[in-house]
Amino acid sequence: MDLLRMEWRDVGFCHWPVEPSVVAATLPDGLTVDIKNGQAWLGVVPFEMRDIRPRGSPIGRAFGELNLRTYVTDGETRGVYFYNLDADDRLSVAVARRLFELPYYRASMTVRRTGDGVRFRSRRTDDRAPRADFDATYGPADGAETHEPAPRSLEYFLVSRYRFYVADDAGAIYYADIDHEPWPLQAGTADIRANELFAANGFDHPSGDPLVYYSPGIDVTAGRLHRL
Repeated sequence: MDLLRMEWRDVGFCHWPVEPSVVAATLPDGLTVDIKNGQAWLGVVPFEMRDIRPRGSPIGRAFGELNLRTYVTDGETRGVYFYNLDADDRLSVAVARRLFELPYYRASMTVRRTGDGVRFRSRRTDDRAPRADFDATYGPADGAETHEPAPRSLEYFLVSRYRFYVADDAGAIYYADIDHEPWPLQAGTADIRANELFAANGFDHPSGDPLVYYSPGIDVTAGRLHRL
């Protein structure tokens, strides 16, 4: 049964390839690195959450969100593993931590549409985690056509995930499933002026420029949390 309904809008997918051993060392027992093209992948994903609400509720909330994630499998199902999810909404952070065990942290954010794309700025204000500033402008590349990711492609591997995993302080793993239509995706660009998410989570910043995709967004439903 769906627990939450929401909209994800103006989504920037910024991904860097890293050695699988780097990611493997950070995962809890029971999850393994999901590899594509011989690499693990770390993704920084800024977007705006809109109309997030419990099933049946007529009132929703809207705020900016920013996460650092990687890609894993439990041996049967592929999914996303979150290192952090920063959000500009105190109530939603509290609810997400309580209901989903998700590593949500409070942050002050601005999301502004400009002629150059989406200007997204975030400054973590939560004292439960290290400082993590982020400042970027991202959007579709000039002339990029909207398309659905092709199965078995790298972009499908990076964005078409319908389960997320989290671990509590004792190392127990939990998961929840989400559902949505295929992503409307475009090749993207990103001017990243500040990004402290890697350092805040104990990673060296990957070398090179990220692989960037942009999506105007999708509607999403999320189910209840289960213990693996």
